[in-house]
Amino acid sequence: MSILVVGSVAFDTIATPSGKREEILGGAATYFALAASYFTEVRMVAVVGDDFTSQHEAVLKKRGVDTRGIQRSAGKTFRWGGQYLDNLNEAKTDFTELNVFEKFQPQIPDAYHDTQFLFLANIDPTLQAAVRIEMDGVRMTGGDTMNFWITKTPNELRETLKLVNVLLINDVETKMLASEKSLPRAARKVLAMGPQALVVKHGEYGATIFFKEGAFGIGSHPFRAPALPIEEVKDPTGAGDSFAGGFMGYIASQGELNREVLKRALFYGGVMGSFAVEEFGTERLQNLTRGEIDARFQLFRELTHLG
Repeated sequence: MSILVVGSVAFDTIATPSGKREEILGGAATYFALAASYFTEVRMVAVVGDDFTSQHEAVLKKRGVDTRGIQRSAGKTFRWGGQYLDNLNEAKTDFTELNVFEKFQPQIPDAYHDTQFLFLANIDPTLQAAVRIEMDGVRMTGGDTMNFWITKTPNELRETLKLVNVLLINDVETKMLASEKSLPRAARKVLAMGPQALVVKHGEYGATIFFKEGAFGIGSHPFRAPALPIEEVKDPTGAGDSFAGGFMGYIASQGELNREVLKRALFYGGVMGSFAVEEFGTERLQNLTRGEIDARFQLFRELTHLG
């Protein structure tokens, strides 16, 4: 089944203890699309500038991503620079240049309106809401946000959360959104805002999914998936977006929506996030095989006794 991601395409400059790369292809929608492409048909809506070449687009097309929704505007593509020299778990931003992304207004091609799954990557919640309202026929909507929108546009974000089935954010963002120090209490408050399920990402410690009572089945017990131990993390950029791509991509590949599917999707999200950090930028995601993905999922099964 098809999935549409709406978000950013960027050129990143990244420094980690493993080295430095300049102007490499990145952006939330890019990471998500590449990760999800190993599971299902992916469509993409984003905006790029004159400097986004056919070679850059070929990275996506090689993985079968439908790029008809990428809008081209005069100017430069969004750029971000950051470093992880002090802490691999936290990026220190060196610069952010929004460029054409500053005036991004998502335009959904007519051919995309039969899409069955939707992921709203980290953009202005007002834009997220407009896309979700237009795509009113989707079976499930996933969403992301960040501390900037939580603090700067809380009312708009609250309205958007009413339209999202599954929210994927990290533990710090969860507590900030709920104004609550306890993660379980924060999760309950976030679920009360609208989502049927909340995926809380814990970085190198895995992820937890919390369910609203009665959503996707019976009960409300959370489920925790650990992270795989990675020998060398070269670049953490995009790990969360790759996680989301694996999570949503796997769900879209299944015939039904229930708790077991969402729980198993946590592991596929972890698998894709673990691959993303092994090389700089999207390099590792560009050259995977489904066999490698399944083999790493099998490691998860052995570590956790997952059925």
